[in-house]
Amino acid sequence: MSLNVPSCLSSLTLPLLSLSHSISLPSHDEAEAQPQAILIIPPTTTTMPPNLRLLTTAIATVLFLLLPLQSAANHPQIFHEAPAFRNGNSCPPPHDNSTNVHIAMTLDYSSPYLRGSIAAVLSVLQHSTCPENTVFHFLADPHHHPHLRKTIISTFPYLRFHLYTFNPATVNHLISSSIRRALDQPLNYARIYLADLLPTTVTRIIYLDSDLIVVDDIAKLWKINLNSHVLGAPEYCHANFSHYFTSKFWSNPFFSATFRNRKPCYFNTGVMVIDLTKWRSQGFTQKLEHWMKIQKRYRIYELGSLPPFLLVFAGNVEGVEHRWNQHGLGGDNLEGLCRDLHPGPVSLLHWSGKGKPWLRLDAKKACTLDNLWAPYDLFRHESLFSDS
Repeated sequence: MSLNVPSCLSSLTLPLLSLSHSISLPSHDEAEAQPQAILIIPPTTTTMPPNLRLLTTAIATVLFLLLPLQSAANHPQIFHEAPAFRNGNSCPPPHDNSTNVHIAMTLDYSSPYLRGSIAAVLSVLQHSTCPENTVFHFLADPHHHPHLRKTIISTFPYLRFHLYTFNPATVNHLISSSIRRALDQPLNYARIYLADLLPTTVTRIIYLDSDLIVVDDIAKLWKINLNSHVLGAPEYCHANFSHYFTSKFWSNPFFSATFRNRKPCYFNTGVMVIDLTKWRSQGFTQKLEHWMKIQKRYRIYELGSLPPFLLVFAGNVEGVEHRWNQHGLGGDNLEGLCRDLHPGPVSLLHWSGKGKPWLRLDAKKACTLDNLWAPYDLFRHESLFSDS
């Protein structure tokens, strides 16, 4: 990897690096959640004269600011161009909004999750009968928009998509720390604000996580009947629902009463079909935020953005076939061990949990099912070192 250091600093860089102390690199989970940078700390006050110490401190500060920016600019995530997927003769006109399938996803240019998102998009297109009738709605930090737009257009030149601004400040003050740092990222909560960010002309949406692939026609999921419900998702009523909340929640009758007259079942929020019209009219964004505010004060759960959805929707979800979310392939949130598929047919494979297929494949420690994800990986691997 090469780093362009300003000429005024070049003569001082090597002495600084040779005298500086090292800091341990982020853990595997932290590396998954954010870009890595090397922090350079000048030597202690006893090892050099005051004037030189002041100079090296200034250089260290400049390098600390330059390293992440240089890395992002000189080593962007680059992907191979996907093939063009065209409609069959039986497909309706693609620009008739009433026949379109709308899919929402988040994109994070600063993390490896972008690689997963690109694979997910490719899988949707490859298995769609009418891929030109699919419209993607991407939510991203506004600072990443230029890089993301360039990446999307170069990877999927024919993709119909919209890029929306999700400002982390919208939710930062509501986020509580969870059992895994990746779950605390603001984009993980963006799904709560879909109804606010998307135009009112979009009345239904399929939300998809970034760590999955679709191996069936997504139009089948789009066409499910939500009946009177706002949200549809595969439910898992055999799961021990009490594990998703702390003892403080269950011992407080005010909190636990929220499930009175409901038969709550666990559902995974990585695959959801949402009626945005009903969501907007019934104020579900505010209902989810209400529980996040309670969490900040009382600590009633440990799992990021999932529990607020369970508190608001569990027991009032339109059940979807389990084939549409074969989740948990990333193992649990602590170890990320390999897992097998649930019994039954498969339309969507979901690596929820700590273990992600791109990380395990790169580390040559792939689980068997990770090899099903690999054909959709468009990431362009480059040499670790640059000649420049």
